[in-house]
Amino acid sequence: MFKCKTVWNKLAPLARASSTVCLQNARKSVLRHGRKLEMVQKSPMSSGPAGGGGENTLYYVLVGATCLGAGVYAYRTVSGDKERYNERMIELVSRSKQGPQATEAIAEAVAQSKEEEPALTEPPVEEPPVTEAVVESTETEPVLEESVTEPVVEASIPEPIVETPVTEPVVEASVEEPVAEVASETEPTPVIIAEHVPEASSVSESAAVSEAVPAAEPIEPTAAHPDVPEHAPYLLIGGGTASFAAARSIRARDPGARVLIVTEESDLPYMRPPLSKELWFSDDPKATETLRFKQWNGKERSIYFQPPSFYVSPADLAKVENGGVAVLTGRKVVHMDVRGNKVKLSDGAEISYDKCLIATGGVPRNLQVIDRAGEEVMKRTTLFRKIEDFKSLEKISREVKSITIVGGGFLGSELACALGRRSDLGLEVIQMFPEKGNMGKVLPEYLSNWTTEKVRKEGVNVITDALVKNVSYKNDKLEIRLKDGRLVKTDHIVAAVGLEPSVELAKSAGLEVDSDFGGYRVNAELQARSNIWVAGDAACFYDIKLGRRRVEHHDHAVVSGRLAGENMTGASKPYWHQSMFWSDLGPDVGYEAIGIVDSSLPTVGVFAKATAKDTPKAATEQSGTGIRSESETEAVAGTLKTETKATPPPIQQKEDYGKGVIFYLRDQVVVGIVLWNVFNRMPIARKIIKDGEHHADLNEVAKLFNIHED
Repeated sequence: MFKCKTVWNKLAPLARASSTVCLQNARKSVLRHGRKLEMVQKSPMSSGPAGGGGENTLYYVLVGATCLGAGVYAYRTVSGDKERYNERMIELVSRSKQGPQATEAIAEAVAQSKEEEPALTEPPVEEPPVTEAVVESTETEPVLEESVTEPVVEASIPEPIVETPVTEPVVEASVEEPVAEVASETEPTPVIIAEHVPEASSVSESAAVSEAVPAAEPIEPTAAHPDVPEHAPYLLIGGGTASFAAARSIRARDPGARVLIVTEESDLPYMRPPLSKELWFSDDPKATETLRFKQWNGKERSIYFQPPSFYVSPADLAKVENGGVAVLTGRKVVHMDVRGNKVKLSDGAEISYDKCLIATGGVPRNLQVIDRAGEEVMKRTTLFRKIEDFKSLEKISREVKSITIVGGGFLGSELACALGRRSDLGLEVIQMFPEKGNMGKVLPEYLSNWTTEKVRKEGVNVITDALVKNVSYKNDKLEIRLKDGRLVKTDHIVAAVGLEPSVELAKSAGLEVDSDFGGYRVNAELQARSNIWVAGDAACFYDIKLGRRRVEHHDHAVVSGRLAGENMTGASKPYWHQSMFWSDLGPDVGYEAIGIVDSSLPTVGVFAKATAKDTPKAATEQSGTGIRSESETEAVAGTLKTETKATPPPIQQKEDYGKGVIFYLRDQVVVGIVLWNVFNRMPIARKIIKDGEHHADLNEVAKLFNIHED
């Protein structure tokens, strides 16, 4: 082939010149004499008789030689592909261990095809050792095997090969990891594992090994997962507040609906707010096990939304006459096939669905300096989120002498006040954060400073303007070094520095993740794509008044889950609700907020003197529930009318901020409101933000909340 190419490179210029001269002579002849062009051209460059066309003959010879060389090259390339294909098929048979009959049949077919195929002039091609996993259809079997070192030249196999169905977890062909690592990361179902092929063994030796191992019987996927239903009309991924609200909404609109909740946690759906609030103030020593607590109004309730008797067994979900809600605990959805409408679980089971809700919530963030500090530091660090985190921290608080909370937001401040109550028992509680005061990113500076003093009165050592530089473990103590040189020694660390939305399914499901706020981007109906909705902390939605947002609070989980459930049953309702959130620093100080509450925005605060009924405890006594959003999300404010009585003089900054209203402004429009020790007024705040009007005097607007009542 290379010789033909060399000859062509030498003679091509001559052929091109000859054809060019011929063409020029033909044109001149036509122009001068006006006669028809003869088929055989007369070339002045020809040394033969006139009209011989020697140059054209040479041109045709060169073109023919080139085509012949290309054909030879293509033939040899296809032959090499056949050989490599045959070797792979022989290797595949040795893996599957289908028995000596299959191997002998393939060997006989290969030998027969060799006799029919013309002998090749090139020596046999030696293939490099094959170490990659062979992907059959879309699944592969994670089996470690040795490479074949002898050169094998095979012909194509004329007969199809019947192989044993594979039930192991799927391994993508694009993943270039060792097969042994894949086997260690997955949890395959029990199957008969083939023996390893001895090193430097030939194909005939592989056939001998297959004789000793019987063929594995096909395994039905449901046999290994009897508790997993094959199909769920409504599949809810995640076992938090949003999923339960959606399940309840679906059943309300479709009483015969069959709903399956898949959760990674081992618990049934439960509410998270009491984990950092009421459970820490319970006098019952068994509250950690029973997870029952007394609200500020004295009434007792469980952290779980419903008892186990409310749910049906996942295995019986398809058999129940009137449908129901089933919870599959301890399972994680690791892959979504949106075209096939099915998901794959961490144990290899697959579930098909008609409608799917993603409500995976998020995972708590950690400081990078703690992540890099080593195993000893991580063992003494709690990322607070789940029931087991509450149980673990409650136990640790009784065993150690000091606990340091890193973070000054909602969760950090609530845990600091809760643990500060145990300072009388000898527990030292330290809270540090980079802001100037507690909840410094939410509250205006003067109110943040006042809140910090309240936290200190609860027995907490608050360290402000604290940036953690590094963390180490020395002499049975954790040493936290700050950037300004301060050193804090403690026994345990609680990192409360925010939440990272869980978007692991975005890649396999083809969903868009918002680059600014995180979470799955959804439309006004909380739909990410056909038959898939998102609710709760993981949803990044568009607010028609405040723009695109992502909210991480209980009330938003309730309302977004409820709306997603309605839309999954065909309601097609947009999300217009302004969700609220609340935080309690013990039974005496609490606040509720709605909209965008950011301390970087300009604020206007109107305060009044508090009374005995202006506390979280009194608010729950009036509403009958400690989860205040449950009573307020259903309420709707009517026509807003201001009071006519005179307004008392505003409270000065040095005075006690008993109760009041803080307005957050953007372009002179109220976009957020904080009700400080003012309760059961959230529908009014929601309507003010919804109206989006300019207000010349916010003192008059504050009268709508009746903060000046005795």
